[in-house]
Amino acid sequence: MEFRHQPVMLQETIEHLNIKPDGIYVDGTVGGGGHSFHIADRLSDRGRLIGIDQDDAAIRAAGERLAPFGGRVVLVRSNYRDMAQALQELGICHVNGILLDLGVSSYQLDTLERGFSYQYDTALDMRMDRRQSLTAEEIVNTWPLQELSRVIREYGEEKFARNIARHIVLAREKEPVRTTGQLNEIIKAAIPARARAVGGHPSKRTFQAIRIACNRELEVLQDSLDEIINLLEPGGRLCVITFHSLEDRIVKSAFRRNENPCTCPPEFPVCVCGNKSKGKVITRKPILPAGEETEENKRAKSAKLRVFEKRS
Repeated sequence: MEFRHQPVMLQETIEHLNIKPDGIYVDGTVGGGGHSFHIADRLSDRGRLIGIDQDDAAIRAAGERLAPFGGRVVLVRSNYRDMAQALQELGICHVNGILLDLGVSSYQLDTLERGFSYQYDTALDMRMDRRQSLTAEEIVNTWPLQELSRVIREYGEEKFARNIARHIVLAREKEPVRTTGQLNEIIKAAIPARARAVGGHPSKRTFQAIRIACNRELEVLQDSLDEIINLLEPGGRLCVITFHSLEDRIVKSAFRRNENPCTCPPEFPVCVCGNKSKGKVITRKPILPAGEETEENKRAKSAKLRVFEKRS
């Protein structure tokens, strides 16, 4: 299957990256190369784009999409949490701009064997990096009731989380839950019929939660942003596109912390902690996609773009 991933808020992202033709830029979630193509297209032969993705299919697809740019583009199979190491191995210390487009791609959702979608009956996998050992199947069949309930409630914002987790545990006592179809039926049985009739597919929130847990998406984001900001040249920008309220909260908090890292009590007349601001938040409120884009691309409906600029 072709790696399909329509870039969300493309124009807004490119505009806020402030691309310099001879600059160095990183797409930390290169996917099929949608955003990267337009970044590379604005670079001169002296500029460079480093595309990073943990999904081998994404790296292959991006390689084909970005081939016309030759040596202007370098692709690295890695997680963006290891961006500093990836750049160091390329002899790069700082860059002029970084993009993170979070979430799952259309290709990953539509490829049956990846097990991301509740629309197909296939093996429970959900790994973005197929080199990792933890799968959705392991989570569903081995994690304790309390942890399953917490993950489904927090990551999926599912009000029936406890009941869904209890149904999963009861089902796996009879036989292992190995497919998305099995999990779908378990979730359906755990949610009252009246609630299933509204709010979209009953499995949507639980599948999202298990995917986030499987790939440690929130932990990776939380642990990476400070170091990623450190990689920016003065005046360089970090653009982050989120699709989940918890992701957006993490990004918003990290940007504020890096803009104002002072830990002194409010009553202190002057700062004595010594923490210096790393830059400024460009987007006091997140940038949202235009109505026309959300009509054409359903994935864009929940997207939010936030931008941070390194101190000059």
